[in-house]
Amino acid sequence: MPRLSVTIIALNQEENIVPCLESAAFADEIVLVDTGSTDRTVELARGFTDRIFTVDWRGFGATKNFALEQATGDWIFSLDTDERVPPALRQEILEVVCNNGPLAGYRVPRKNYFCGRWVRRAGWYPDLTLRLFRRGQGRFREREVHEEVVVDGPVGELKTPLEHYSYHSISEYVARMDRYARLAARELAKAGRRPLAGELFWRPFLTFVQRYFLKLGVLEGRTGYTVSVLAGMYTFLKYYYLRQLLDEASHAHRS
Repeated sequence: MPRLSVTIIALNQEENIVPCLESAAFADEIVLVDTGSTDRTVELARGFTDRIFTVDWRGFGATKNFALEQATGDWIFSLDTDERVPPALRQEILEVVCNNGPLAGYRVPRKNYFCGRWVRRAGWYPDLTLRLFRRGQGRFREREVHEEVVVDGPVGELKTPLEHYSYHSISEYVARMDRYARLAARELAKAGRRPLAGELFWRPFLTFVQRYFLKLGVLEGRTGYTVSVLAGMYTFLKYYYLRQLLDEASHAHRS
């Protein structure tokens, strides 16, 4: 019988780790990689698995790949600590694993929540993401942020969405947005990306227009407006930090 491993990376997630692991308890194995928690994350996780590893932070992609390398199941399901696997999705996953396929990987939709509300529009749903795949046939791109699984083989889709309780407040969103924008800027700089004329003005504006009007965030009321504005802010920060990095590199070179 094929076996399933759920892989998770964590850092100071004591508020999330128990419901996350409860939703993953159907797996044959749970692999948790902790990157230096100072709260009760590891202590609480021991109630669900003894496959716990502590490593230094390597970036999202590299840390998740380390978790994959520790897994022993025939199939992998990658789960974040702020996500939950509902019963219907659990059943779909088990059907794939028990039947051993037939595909190499499967995307799942995500129900993304903002301040307790499921956001159906503004580009927040269905938010398909590849999470279930055969061990040895999938690996995360080793990027600073917005990592994704690349699978060697055909890919399908499951129907039931993951539940993603991503942001409980605007302050939480803003704090994480700044961190992700800095990481994304580093990725752009490593790729040789150069600033474009007027980019700090028109890119954030176009992002807002796309989310609020073209992707119908306007139908989400105040929440749709808020997440569309925040998306524009993220875009601004990403390209602002890119310019900052390039200016610092140029100054260092001249020195």
